[in-house]
Amino acid sequence: MPASFSVKPGRNDPCPCGSGKKYKRCCLPKTAESEETLWARERAASDDLSRAILRYAERKFGMCILDAWDDFHLGPDGLDHPDFDEGQIFFPYFLFHWTPTRPRGRRTGARRGGVIAKAFMLENACRLTEMQRQVLEQSMTQPLTFYEVISSHPGERIVLRDILTGQERAVREHTASKTVENGDIIFAQVLPMQGITTLGCCAPVRIPPRMKAEVIALRKKLRRKAKRENGEIWAEDLARYENDIRGVYLNIRDLLNTPPRICNTDGDPLVLHTITFEIESPQAAFEALAPLAKGLSKEQLLSNAEYDADGRLRKTELDWIKRGNRKFKTWDNTILGTIRISDRSLVAEVNSEKRAVRLRSEIEKRLGATVVHKSTVMKSYEELMEREKEEASPGAEQDRAELEEFLQDPEIQKRGRELVQRQLEGWVDEKVPILGGRTPMQAVKDPDGREIVEALLNEFERRTDETSPGFIRPDFTVLRRRLNLPQKNL
Repeated sequence: MPASFSVKPGRNDPCPCGSGKKYKRCCLPKTAESEETLWARERAASDDLSRAILRYAERKFGMCILDAWDDFHLGPDGLDHPDFDEGQIFFPYFLFHWTPTRPRGRRTGARRGGVIAKAFMLENACRLTEMQRQVLEQSMTQPLTFYEVISSHPGERIVLRDILTGQERAVREHTASKTVENGDIIFAQVLPMQGITTLGCCAPVRIPPRMKAEVIALRKKLRRKAKRENGEIWAEDLARYENDIRGVYLNIRDLLNTPPRICNTDGDPLVLHTITFEIESPQAAFEALAPLAKGLSKEQLLSNAEYDADGRLRKTELDWIKRGNRKFKTWDNTILGTIRISDRSLVAEVNSEKRAVRLRSEIEKRLGATVVHKSTVMKSYEELMEREKEEASPGAEQDRAELEEFLQDPEIQKRGRELVQRQLEGWVDEKVPILGGRTPMQAVKDPDGREIVEALLNEFERRTDETSPGFIRPDFTVLRRRLNLPQKNL
């Protein structure tokens, strides 16, 4: 049954000894010194034990490592040796948990260690120190699970909450506490030792908040399997369903390692299409295609046009525009492509195959026999980025400087904030796939949906802080109030 846990007092809280002083000025130094000593002893014992059991495994079970690697991945992985980066989570599994795969359909209870750890314990029990024995027993029995970072004190400790069981633990940890952020998720094993709790092992992947939905879906599945009236998941369930849990980790890992699919606002893969035509008359082409620029008059479209000596249209440019936007409901219109007319040449550019097919059809329908398709050239997003790196424009630095100067205009900043704020607040009423097609406003009505929405908001805020200029940062407190979510502590 899950153990209750109370987080230690904060540095500025009253000291629990009753002295009336702040914790940091009273008992914290003594506790910190004691914990630091325990932590150093535990680390030394853990390092010595890991080296000893690894040497033992190489001698007695070295030929089994690829079988264990496949079992870790719940099936053949196709590699002829374990991946180096994954070693920090695979080798603890191999040394302390791995048992050769059982026949399908055979139900097993909670495991208490793998074959290597058990054999090592039998042969070396009399040579282990008390601390090494504790580390070994905890490493064999404590499950790997998903922990959410509740708070972090760099170089000292992190407070973690098991997303599956709800149990919180304050973990003494020097390294991970410097790299994680509140809201991050780690796939890890926690070792509750006598007088101190430490991190046993941790996967190399730092899981972002948006992936919490995957873990919550797993939690629902395990609750159904556990079949308890109150819906609780206990520590013994984590051991019994370790393959289900590890399977979700492997899926998240693969998702995070898969390059993002860059799409336009229609959801189509981003591929630049440049379609070239030969035309008979710039003026006739303009007259036929001007209606594609929804919401703009011919006078507006011709404001920057060029004419020949006889006053006839020679060169102009217009956008292919539609009203509104399916993805961003606050947009008044969407630019689908650009059309450039110059003498007897017409060049259209769009950013997806579907738009290219549609625009070519529109141009040929509207111009009929007066237009001839000459070529279509396609470039993927990756090719465009690579070319941009290779052919950096000499004026790029000047362009950036001009953009920065443009963005300093208070009116531009105000419009930017208003646009971003409208998009953010509009998200509340948009159907979101990760929420099962529900809107955030609908999802917050049940506990699981509420958790996912809050995780998504944490991700939004983090990305905004990392990528957006400070003057365009939207006000997330408005969104949290509308969704009746607690305000984020700064």
